[in-house]
Amino acid sequence: MITVVKNDKESVDRVISRFNKKVQASRILLVARGKRYRQKPLKKRLQRKRAIMREHYRTQREKKRFV
Repeated sequence: MITVVKNDKESVDRVISRFNKKVQASRILLVARGKRYRQKPLKKRLQRKRAIMREHYRTQREKKRFV
């Protein structure tokens, strides 16, 4: 559970802003939106293909980083 306590001289808008930042940082909304609709499990072939492409993109990003 995420809680935010209002300080003495803090406006309500600022408290809401801090709360929203904490929610975004905790990634709770991402998980909730992901569970909103049921998705079919991936086929092994597609899962393997995505893993290969993900590794390819990572290596490309690492190469760009040191150039």
